[in-house]
Parts: sequence; structure tokens; C-alpha cells
Amino acid sequence: MNLDEFGEFDSLDVDNMLSHIEGLPDQLQEAWDLGLKLELPKMLPVNRVVVAGMGGSAIGADLLASFLADRMTVPMIIQRDYGLPAFAFGKDTLVIVSSHSGNTEESLSAFEEACRSGCQVLVVTTGGRVLADAQSAGMPAWVFVHNGQPRAAVGFSFGLLLALFVRLGLVSDMAEEVKETVKQMHELGRELAVEVPVRSNSAKRLAGQLVGRHATIFGSGFMAPVARRWKCQVNEVAKAVASFEFLPEADHNTLAGICNPESVFNQEIAIFLQASKDHVRNQKRVLETRQVMLQEGLNTDMIEARGNSRLTQMWTTILFGDFVSYYLAMLYDIDPTAIEPIWALKDAMSK
Repeated sequence: MNLDEFGEFDSLDVDNMLSHIEGLPDQLQEAWDLGLKLELPKMLPVNRVVVAGMGGSAIGADLLASFLADRMTVPMIIQRDYGLPAFAFGKDTLVIVSSHSGNTEESLSAFEEACRSGCQVLVVTTGGRVLADAQSAGMPAWVFVHNGQPRAAVGFSFGLLLALFVRLGLVSDMAEEVKETVKQMHELGRELAVEVPVRSNSAKRLAGQLVGRHATIFGSGFMAPVARRWKCQVNEVAKAVASFEFLPEADHNTLAGICNPESVFNQEIAIFLQASKDHVRNQKRVLETRQVMLQEGLNTDMIEARGNSRLTQMWTTILFGDFVSYYLAMLYDIDPTAIEPIWALKDAMSK
């Protein structure tokens, strides 16, 4: 498909995934505002936070944990599994069960374990069984409205928890940073819109580079989970294979594995996410690691995060990646919303 013939997108994008991507800036603002208003019972001081979630419900927590790593003085871990780690017990542990549908079995298992272990619990969901269970158990629940796939609700899974942590006194107020971030995202969205031709649209051009290639996205510091988000969007939106790597860790193993097999080199591309607010040594690593790969004959590209704060650089890069994955889906002539293999697996697991 010719990406400049955007009138044909509707024939593939029958559930209008594009509207969710275009609406991500407003969703982040809405989530932040909602998180400041929702009822929150008085909570005891916490010494640790566990966010239990899967897929699109977990990535927001990943992003938040990375973003707040140098601000929040209590540890925060993401539980992508059944149950909870052994240290999650007692009232000084806050367990946040984040499930878009409210029916994710791993998250339901974590909720039950949190109740048995005497933790403080907050459910974040659109409804489903976990909401009913929370109401029956007398546990607080934050309910938001979103008609779409969990991966398209990343603004909620991040923004609601950011507001929560501010209200709990775990981090300082972020209102101005959120406002500026949303503004910058809107500006970027206009630059990457479907009406902008390929010659002026960097997301369309990068999507073209990814066709027929296995992409590995590299991120460091607070951009590491952004790399993961890119990978997951390429998987779920474009139905294409992709991987992610974290720097500096990748420089201690992955970098040694770029010599063989030579037969796949032309089908590989490494995408580096660079942010000026990242650790200065990580910024150097991005440049040097890319240079090593170029010298080995690998295809690479680098995305420079935009904005003057870590929050803005994180979220503008997320939005850029969402547009890239959408345009890649169009180039592959595939529905960007449907995820048939995942739905089939969930059906099989329910029996």
C-alpha cells in the first residue's frame, strides 16, 4: 500500500485503531485528571509497591517505574505472573491490580493473593470480574472508561498511577510536566498525521525501512521500557516480529552476537532510542553501540527523543512508535486491531 493514499486505510483499520493513536495525548491528560479526582480511601504508609498486570495493562507500570526510579523512595516492581512475590505481604505493601478487561487470569490470581496476604489493594480496571471481586471484598477500585484494546489504553495505565503516587505523597506534583508533555505530543501528532506525505513524515519513512525486516529496538535508562513498548506495538499492531534490548546490559552480551549468521543481516535492523535527559554515559553507549553495528554491516537507525523533560521525551517517543507500528500494519495490508493468535490462546486457556 502507498502510505500517501491514506483514504484506503479504512478498509484495513475497521476498528479505527488510528483514532486511539491520535487520541493518546488527550488520553494521558484525561487519565491524570481522573486520577486526581477518583475516590481514594486513607491508606497507611507503604514500604513497597507491586503492580500486577499483563500486556498493555503492565506496560504503563513499566514506564512509570522507570520514569520515577530516581524520584520514588520505595521500591516498585511489576508482577507479570500468577500470584505475588513472597515479600508482598502486610499493610506496608500496596498491591495495584491493573487489568483493562478485569478478567485477566494472572491479575485475578494476584488480587486473591494480595487479599490473603493482608496487603493494601487498589484495583484499576474498566470492569469485569476483578471489579466485582474488589467490591465484594470491600477493596477500593478505580474504574475508567475505554472502548478499545488494552495496548491502546497505555495513557490510562500510566497516568492514573502517576496521579495516585502524587496523592499518596510518594512523588511531588507533576501537573506542569504532564501539561507540557501533552502539548508536545499534540505537536508531534500533527507532524506524523496520515495527511502528511512520506517525504515529510518520519514515521512513515521508518515504517518503510521495517518492511521485511526483523527490528530490534534498543533503549537505555528511562527509555528502556519505551523500547519494549515499540516492540509490543510492532507485534500487536503490525503483526510483525520484533525484539527489544536494554542498554547498557546489551553491551555485555548482545553486542557479541552480531557476527552470525551473515545470511540474515539484510533482514535485520537495529533502532536506537536516544534521549538527552538520559544518563550521559548511556547517551554515549547508544552512539558507540550503533557505530559498532554499522561497522559490522548491520542496518541501523536512531530516534532522537524530543522535549525538555524526561516525561516529554518518554511520551513523544511512545507516540512516534505507535505511528510507526500503524503505518507498518498498513504496508503489510493487515488489520491493526485484531490479534487472532492471542484471542485463540485465551480461548484455549479458558477451557
